[in-house]
Amino acid sequence: MSNIKEKTEYVDLLKKPVNTLAIVPQNKRITVLGRKLYNVMLCIAQEQGIEKEMYRILLSDIVTGLDYGSNDVELLKKHLRSMVSTVVEWQSPTVGEGSRWSVCALIAYAEIVKLKGQNWVEWSYAKPLKQELLEPLVFAKLSLNIISQMRTYAGVVLYEICTRYKAIGRTSRQNWRWWHLVLSGQPNLEKLDKLEKLEYRFFKRDTLKPALAEVCTVTDIEIEIIEHKEGKFITDIQFIVHQKSSTLLPQQSIKKPIDLSVVDDAKKLGLKVENIESLLSTYGDEAVRIALKCLEKRLVSSYPEPLRDPYRYIKAMLTNNLSKHPSDEEIQATIGANIKVNESLNKSAWNDEWIKRRKLEVIKLIDELSEDEMNDLVLQFNNFLVNTNAHPSLIKRLKLSGWQHPMVKYLMIDYYAIATIGEYWNTPSPSDLLDIASQICNPQAIVP
Repeated sequence: MSNIKEKTEYVDLLKKPVNTLAIVPQNKRITVLGRKLYNVMLCIAQEQGIEKEMYRILLSDIVTGLDYGSNDVELLKKHLRSMVSTVVEWQSPTVGEGSRWSVCALIAYAEIVKLKGQNWVEWSYAKPLKQELLEPLVFAKLSLNIISQMRTYAGVVLYEICTRYKAIGRTSRQNWRWWHLVLSGQPNLEKLDKLEKLEYRFFKRDTLKPALAEVCTVTDIEIEIIEHKEGKFITDIQFIVHQKSSTLLPQQSIKKPIDLSVVDDAKKLGLKVENIESLLSTYGDEAVRIALKCLEKRLVSSYPEPLRDPYRYIKAMLTNNLSKHPSDEEIQATIGANIKVNESLNKSAWNDEWIKRRKLEVIKLIDELSEDEMNDLVLQFNNFLVNTNAHPSLIKRLKLSGWQHPMVKYLMIDYYAIATIGEYWNTPSPSDLLDIASQICNPQAIVP
């Protein structure tokens, strides 16, 4: 490789061509990490100029949380390899907009080279698309810093598309199955009968609502869904887009666009890279980070028994915490309206509500114990109170009235939750708060 003198900084603003906003992979899944990395590389290439054939930057300038002398770089190699081999349809979210429709790989070439103890990534683009990618005439202005805060693929894509329509106020109208393909990141290899069997209500519950909540809470825009019907059935959807005022924007520190520190933390706890990425793609960085803290505490505890499978444990914990979906009548875009009223008060209310529900979950787990397990738990809890010099009245109430006595109950909940879930059992992640917010906000009906 020739002498490397390229700029190693990145700018926050990406001019992303409209034809790259609604890409649909044809042969491989695109993950949220892969999409973030692609955006960063495209932004850097635009900054370095269209006249170059190859683009280069230090990995340490765009990625944090990796030991660059270890096999952690394999994760990035995997995503670069995927970009070269993933064939996508390039299309604008507006019919007829953009200069062309194309089928092409995300990038033409990629290589990681170690030079003087530093890792550099080098890549290029296919010539037919290079002009449109690096000097687009029609584009969306995206903040890489905002995208770095987001956790879901659907959320990132919805933010990118809706940002394109800030000045217009609403996106184009498309069949909801078109949105499903664009927001899923999954290859368009599904059989038609399988796609036909997919119901809108499940797509809305599992994909649209979490993405709406994330966009409204994390980004600089607020969006609302419009559903268009033919008879009784919803056929098309589009989104109303509002720009937030500067006083309503979430406070976010500037960071490197790709943060993989959670990968290193998870590997130290015995998780495989492929499992880590699966968790990150499904639940996001912050949720996994919180779950890893709980896993770390659980691994050193032998109660109620030694942990045999860390991956199954952390996956079950994330699933239980993050899979609670709101009803079809609720709509998550109203989080933005709540932020307008008082963001800090809302977050406090969401936190209180999450903790309330979390305690009910722990109580349910205790109630499901067998009689022998319950007796053993009460005995251990009693010993715990004695060993920690708890007030004698608490020990007395436990013996006379059982653990559900009001003076004892909250201590038992905390004791059992720490032993089975971890020290941070009552600390919600941003993902948890998003889910709670989507369920307790008062939805505003939008008439098609």
